[in-house]
Amino acid sequence: MEKLLTVKEAAARLGTTERFPRRLIAERRIRYVKLGGHHVRIPEAALADFIEAGTVEPVTVAWSGGRAVA
Repeated sequence: MEKLLTVKEAAARLGTTERFPRRLIAERRIRYVKLGGHHVRIPEAALADFIEAGTVEPVTVAWSGGRAVA
């Protein structure tokens, strides 16, 4: 079983306030586990997937005559 993170732990890993992961949960933009009536946890893999989905890889740009050429 994978580790489940509290909202506070998820926020710390993202470098944000607790409000951001709570908003992700409310908007159902991240997978979470509901424990009882009020407690939610975010699986580590779900947080990693969220980060991976938002990761933008760098591109190499060549310049020719003062203009970028893809």
